[in-house]
This record gives sequence, structure tokens and C-alpha cells, in this order.
Amino acid sequence: MRKISLVLFLLILSFLNAQVVITDTAKVDTLKAPRHWSIQAKNSVLFNQAAFSNWVGGGANNVGWLASINYNLTYEKEKNLWENIIILNYGQNTTKGVGTRKTQDVLNVSTNYGRQFSKSWYISSGASVLSQFSGGFEDGNNPSAKKISNFMAPGYVNAGVGITYRPNENLTATLRPANGRFTFVLDPELQLEGTYGLKADGDFFLMQIGFLGSAIYKVKLMENIEVTNTASIFSNYLERPDHMVLSYNMLLNMKINRFISSIITVDLMYDHNQIQKTQLKQTLGVGIAYSIDNGVKRSDRKDSQWWLKK
Repeated sequence: MRKISLVLFLLILSFLNAQVVITDTAKVDTLKAPRHWSIQAKNSVLFNQAAFSNWVGGGANNVGWLASINYNLTYEKEKNLWENIIILNYGQNTTKGVGTRKTQDVLNVSTNYGRQFSKSWYISSGASVLSQFSGGFEDGNNPSAKKISNFMAPGYVNAGVGITYRPNENLTATLRPANGRFTFVLDPELQLEGTYGLKADGDFFLMQIGFLGSAIYKVKLMENIEVTNTASIFSNYLERPDHMVLSYNMLLNMKINRFISSIITVDLMYDHNQIQKTQLKQTLGVGIAYSIDNGVKRSDRKDSQWWLKK
């Protein structure tokens, strides 16, 4: 519960900040990030609900919610590029006769620094942390069922060096031929041989060295409809490089008005060390959303418009 409370606290802070900006239009016009920083953020709280009374088709009353924070903080100055991404998601659904179940749980933080050596190309190094906030259970997240995951169980830390291609704000692709992937299982109940690739009972750590490729691609389909695609691939050099870890996330944001949005997410994943099947997760919600698009992008700055200097 303390981890869930942390998510809610961060969301409250974000929305308090949103209220300050919304209620004073003068501040919206003058609020600027530091000159070389670009800040893009989406904060949302989505709801879904169903109620039944004498409905011969059957059904159970239920209500659900999903809170989400997605921040992209980018620093660009001369040949330096530093991009930071923070993604926090948590959601629950309460169904009559069944109880409360978790529907979404993501903790994803990454940073990548690059030094430009050619147009749109950077020598780069970076790291990321991927985990979840609370426990997951075998029977639909039923707390009385067998536990299969928890905070930092597993937790994945990637760190490496390579090159980054970033022709514009909508596309970033990174290739790291030298990357360490570290799997942590900090819950003693889950430290069993074979769980998330652990070699022996009681192990809490697995190290892999290999290749990591990742990309983020944003597309504006039409006015107020945007899609963000995120994909990654990892191959372990030291053991079964053909057993690659594959992941893909699609986030479709349909803005209804300034404060209301509908969001659809799709997650696909394959990790031989977790389960030898393709994993799929999909969510849909409508609710309150607040976005920030603040700061000076490289394409807008005179010091980066090299073609004007010729």
C-alpha cells in the first residue's frame, strides 16, 4: 500500500501543478522551461464502470480506475543530447463478488546521454529501470492465490553504450552492442531456481551481457489523436542469443477536449525466462487528462539552425 500511496501522491502533486496553470492564463503564456530543456508530460486518471439490475444477460457490478504519469525531459545544447523518461502507471478494478484486482502496474525510468558526431547521430550511454509497484498473483491478481511477482521481483536494470539516432522530436532509436541486463528478484518467496532465469534457489540476481536495441516513434494520426510506439529487443551474447527478449507498447491518446481524453494501451512481450509464451495486455479508459508541452525544442532554436549560417 505504501508503494500505491507514492503513486497517488505524485499524481496529486502533478494535478495541483495543473490547477495553478489552468486557473491563471497569464502563467500559461509565460511559463517556460530553461532555454535548453524541453518538457513533455501527460498526467491522467481514467475510470470505467458497469452496473446491472435485473439484467437477464447477466453481469457483475464493477468499477475501475487507472492513474498514469508519463514525462519526457530532454536537454539539448550544441552537440549534447540528454533524454529522460519517467512512466508510472497503476490501476485497479473492483467487481462485486470477486473483490479488487490490479489491472495496470508499471514503473519505468530511463536516461540516455549522447554526444553528436554527425547530423542526427550520437555516441551515447544510458541506463533504465523497469519493475512494478505491488504483488502479482497467478489467479487474476487474487491475493489468496500463488504470488508470481512483486516490487523488484522481477526488476530489470539495463546499462550500456552505443549509438543513438534522433532526426527529430518524434523518433529516437538507440543501438547498444555493449549492454548489461541485470535481473533482480528481491522477494525471498520468488527466489527459486528457474524463476526469471535464476540459476539456484536463494539467488536474487542474474547478469546478462548482450545487444539492446530500442526505439520510440510518435505519430499524429489526425487532430487530437496521437500514437506513441515503443519497442525494444535484447539478445544475450553468453547464453542462447536466439532466446531474445522482445517488447512493444502502443499508447493511443484521443483528446476529447482540454481536460478529457480516452486512452488505449496495448503491450506485447516475450521473455523466455518469464514464460515461453507471448504476453498480451490491453487497457481502455476515459477520464481526466492534463498535458504539458513546454520548453524550446532544438528545431526552434537559432543556434541549431545550421543551414542559416551557410
